[in-house]
Amino acid sequence: MDIKSHSIEELNTLAVDIRQKILDAVSKNGGHLSSTMGATDLIVAMHKVFDVEKDPFIFDVSHQAYAHKLLTDRWDRFDTLRQFGGICGYTKPKESEYDYYVAGHSSTSISLAVGAAKAIALKGEERVPVAFIGDGSMSAGMVYEALNELGDRKYPVVIILNDNEMSIAKPIGAISKLLSQTMAGSFYQKFKGKVEKVLDHLPESASYMAKRFEESFKLITPGILFEELGVEYIGPVDGHDIESLIETMEVAKALGKPVLIHAQTTKGKGYEIAEGTKEHWHGVSAFDLKTGEVPKKAGTAKAATSIFSDTLVELADKDDKVVGVTAAMPSGTGLSAAIEKYPERFWDVAIAEQHAVTSMGPLAKEGFKPFCTIYSTFLQRGFDQVIHDIALMDLGVTFALDRAGIVGEDGETHQGAFDISYLRGIPNMTLLAPYNETTMKLCMAFAKEYDHPCAFRYPRGAFLAEDRESPAYELGKSVLLKEGEEILFIGYGNGVGRA
Repeated sequence: MDIKSHSIEELNTLAVDIRQKILDAVSKNGGHLSSTMGATDLIVAMHKVFDVEKDPFIFDVSHQAYAHKLLTDRWDRFDTLRQFGGICGYTKPKESEYDYYVAGHSSTSISLAVGAAKAIALKGEERVPVAFIGDGSMSAGMVYEALNELGDRKYPVVIILNDNEMSIAKPIGAISKLLSQTMAGSFYQKFKGKVEKVLDHLPESASYMAKRFEESFKLITPGILFEELGVEYIGPVDGHDIESLIETMEVAKALGKPVLIHAQTTKGKGYEIAEGTKEHWHGVSAFDLKTGEVPKKAGTAKAATSIFSDTLVELADKDDKVVGVTAAMPSGTGLSAAIEKYPERFWDVAIAEQHAVTSMGPLAKEGFKPFCTIYSTFLQRGFDQVIHDIALMDLGVTFALDRAGIVGEDGETHQGAFDISYLRGIPNMTLLAPYNETTMKLCMAFAKEYDHPCAFRYPRGAFLAEDRESPAYELGKSVLLKEGEEILFIGYGNGVGRA
């Protein structure tokens, strides 16, 4: 969709239409709602200022990219969102040439933009990589590895930071606190420009003192971190004022150096129900658009995540040595109940899988019983730490791998298909796979007392197998569930239900 000639009024109307299109699709199929609703105005401005035909548009995680999909070539097919053969919930180059790169895991966008900038420079072309990243992704170390090089080499990359102060759960850490400091805001931008003009006309001694004053003032703005890394900072700006966003992006584009635009947005913008309960509306199932209620399915079995959550709290009630960590997914992994009841023993460390894994090692060494709760697909991000910091030390850290196996609508980046292969070759590691509620509890009880690295994997949603009594778990021993003749079915984990 070419919006280059659209007026501001037309762009504002288009943003409203896009939000309605997103609401219609997500209410029927499920998906990411609040963050992508909040990002709509930013993405409309991006498409107005930059050239989607040639400039790489790189979305971090890309769950916020629904508006981008609608503005390119998928408006008429958007009702197939997250359906088999339909529109993917994340950017996917095989789906559209306008999706520059596959995304689904966080904090990769700035590294990708740096790589794209290198290629563009080597080819002698005039194109501008644009990295679109949420505040939650800013907690991961990979972002600062990329900023470190970008600020040094000065590639003309524009970073749009969508700060909705919410990420998936409540943002954790010093970075999120820094981004929330908006007391200087646009005033600082004007102040900085005036100071720089004055400095040009001052004698050297006075110029030095004025420069020191400017730098001390900068300490109270969120821009200090980025500017010290060599990236120009603009913001905070209103992420819903399309006219102002266009002006800001045009300035950033013209600077010809690394620039970060800090835009503040409202999660769920345009859907009042979602604006009121932001965390709940990050990723949702199909819901009633008028009431916001999710239809209850009759006879639905208890989800594996809920079983884990309840059992972990029970273990923690009985043993104060039980501790746990998650990497920005307290609700998704079910750790939120334990965090709420025992905040001094269970932690959310933000999007920092490497840190989450390694930090549990000393706890095990000191006699505690750590549970590292993480999606199967995200443990890949801490693979070296599992080997180097846990397995080689032969420490009793338990990895609770949620969303193991095929996860359906979440797409190829979120399938938990690799954990068996990448864990089974690690020295000292034991991998368990419960197949119903009873065996889940048995696995967790075993893992708590096991003084070696251990992981247990379980599916998204409910187990396929019905719950039944089971003997106490014995390491390396199978269980015969039903006798027959001639044919032997061997099941592992959720596969037992199919067998």
